[in-house]
Amino acid sequence: MANKKSDPNYKVIAENRRARYDYAIEDDIECGIMLQGSEVKSMREGQTNIAESYASLEDGELWLINSYVAPYKQAKTWGHEERRKRKLLVSKKELSKLWQATARKGMTLVPLVMYFNHKGLVKIKIGVAKGKKNHDKRATEAKRDWGRQKARLLRENS
Repeated sequence: MANKKSDPNYKVIAENRRARYDYAIEDDIECGIMLQGSEVKSMREGQTNIAESYASLEDGELWLINSYVAPYKQAKTWGHEERRKRKLLVSKKELSKLWQATARKGMTLVPLVMYFNHKGLVKIKIGVAKGKKNHDKRATEAKRDWGRQKARLLRENS
């Protein structure tokens, strides 16, 4: 498989940066997503937001809920709804793993990043996560601050 950093077709569309702060990500899974043509055109312009969205299992299918894709101005007749439910494509085996994680273990499905892969297809990475408590968030923040301070000290000493 092609390396994502050197691949010219790989492009991040939207990223949920807050997810790693609010949730402890246990596992992640790459999913396909069913889109309309005007949605893909809008995504190529970079007008997408997944910060407030989540994934949900309903009737044996995986759905991305509350993600925002801006309307494409040139698609007047065949446009799309900005915040519609979008079906995510995963195998039955992966779907059963996700169901077990959410139903039995009390985990949440959080979108982490949406991107164009090396073939130019839209993919979304879903994280199987558990919500962090306030003291966990403080510990993460303290660890990040110490890493920055350590890097600063190393730069000054060298």
